[in-house]
Amino acid sequence: MPVQVIVLNGGSSSGKSTLARALQVELRDPWLTFGTDTLVDALPPRLLAGGSGLLLGSGGEVAAGAEFRRLDAAWTRGLAEVARAGARLIVDEVFLGGADSQKRWRAALGDLEVLWVGVRCAPGTAAAREAARGDRATGMARGQAELVHRGVRYDLEVDTGTASTLECARVIAARVAAG
Repeated sequence: MPVQVIVLNGGSSSGKSTLARALQVELRDPWLTFGTDTLVDALPPRLLAGGSGLLLGSGGEVAAGAEFRRLDAAWTRGLAEVARAGARLIVDEVFLGGADSQKRWRAALGDLEVLWVGVRCAPGTAAAREAARGDRATGMARGQAELVHRGVRYDLEVDTGTASTLECARVIAARVAAG
């Protein structure tokens, strides 16, 4: 069965979004890209101020409240249905809960053919990218660099700190083509 969903998991500033765009160029068929940033951008401002929403701490910590978790679960199930309806998806995720986050995605994606990809880079590399971007809380990239991979099982891992985005995209595209 051909791959229907590619899940890219990595910490903030690991290169997931850039890699997702490169994959859209490298993959033969059209693939839609959705990321955790898409969900965060869709939230009403009041859910970005903590409480039951999403709290971004001054040291880069991220805490998810009950309302954010509810919306995130609906988002996950909704994307799974988009794939079931025939669209191929690249999901750019940050598994803040490590293995528990992957378990939630596995449950939603269930019967779909999924390629699980770990997107890594050294914490210092991610922190430098974060500083250059200027749109992230300082400390988020370093804090997430290893956290998001704890207990997560991958079919494939790439390191955007030691290989170019194009090289990483080609490795993933070759795996998709191979089935």
